[in-house]
Amino acid sequence: MDNTARMIRLLGRLRREMNGAVAESMRYYGRDYGLNYGVSIPTIRSIARAEGCDHEFARYLYVQQVRELRLAALHIADPAAAEIGETDFWAAGIINSEVAEEAAFAFLSRAAWLPEIFGVWCSAGAYGGEEVCGGATRSELLAYAALMSGARARIVRTEPSACDTAVHVVGRYPHSRLVAQGAAALLGGALDAGDISRGEALRLVASLPENDAAAYVADEMSWRMEEH
Repeated sequence: MDNTARMIRLLGRLRREMNGAVAESMRYYGRDYGLNYGVSIPTIRSIARAEGCDHEFARYLYVQQVRELRLAALHIADPAAAEIGETDFWAAGIINSEVAEEAAFAFLSRAAWLPEIFGVWCSAGAYGGEEVCGGATRSELLAYAALMSGARARIVRTEPSACDTAVHVVGRYPHSRLVAQGAAALLGGALDAGDISRGEALRLVASLPENDAAAYVADEMSWRMEEH
């Protein structure tokens, strides 16, 4: 069966789970797609995983202008088969925070080359400052994806510079709730996993700049440090 036939079959399974009310609410919150059937994330994950890993098929699905196919592609993709030269391809498909989160959860956090792109994606302006969706810029979405991936990947969390990068990126996006959430996830994940000590966490929080995003991170870290 070729990729087009497989895609049509997969889309048929997904469409049977469609929810118009969910699709409308997502448009309201700025998650723009060409087509959106409102299928829940757990259902997309379950259907996609039944397809198994097929990296070529995943790449084919990822460029389709259908929400469910793009998200499913991230679960069908094989991180072990992905090469560092593909990073621009995957970056181009991160059009909103939902794709960023699912990319981090299903694909990027399991890629061996994540440490190589982590700092690049956290650099302001690396992929353009134009608004992409819901007020977020391309670079902001990629920074969010990188931080959320790093929060899940010990290969990044244990890098000496990773937590400092999280602090610096908060300074680059002073009003970004997405970046703040990503930075808090990485710092909190490192603390909970024992990759950094409570004392190191205190140092990192103390080094945060004074802005709205940093205030969010500091507040999140304050209650997490109480548990350590």
